[in-house]
Order: sequence, then C-alpha cells, then structure tokens
Amino acid sequence: MDFKNLLAYKKSFDLAMKIFEITKNFPKEEKYSLIDQIRRSSRSVTANISESYRKRKYPKHFISKLTDCDSENAETQTWLEFSLACK
Repeated sequence: MDFKNLLAYKKSFDLAMKIFEITKNFPKEEKYSLIDQIRRSSRSVTANISESYRKRKYPKHFISKLTDCDSENAETQTWLEFSLACK
C-alpha cells in the first residue's frame, strides 16, 4: 500500500487544497503572515503523514511523526480561528 491511499493522507491533502483556495480571497496584506502560516501548517500535516508512513517499521519514529501531524493540525486550527475572528 502507498501512503497516498491512506484516508488520513487523502483528507489532509484535500483540506490543504481547500485552504489554499479559500486563502486566495484573503486580504493581500495577509500574504506573508496569516496566509503563509495557514498554508504551511496545513501542508505540513500531509507531509508528516507521508513521512510517518515511511517510518512505520520504527515505532518511536512513527509515533514522533504522527505527533508532529497532530501539532501541525492544531496550529492550522489556530490559524483558522484567527481567520474567522478577523473575518
């Protein structure tokens, strides 16, 4: 099985792409702050899922990468909350 077939990978990739499309409509003054941060953290979730899949034979590395996914996901959620608060 390839990591691209994992449901978590597919969902995180789709969400990162939705965030990319939505942030195209954000104010231009947010390009190098909020837009950049939210795009990078959302993409990092997907990247860490693919990396964790490659590390699955090494439990400590696997868990570490999954923990990174969770952290990046929390960061993305925080940036989304800022976006909502800023309208």
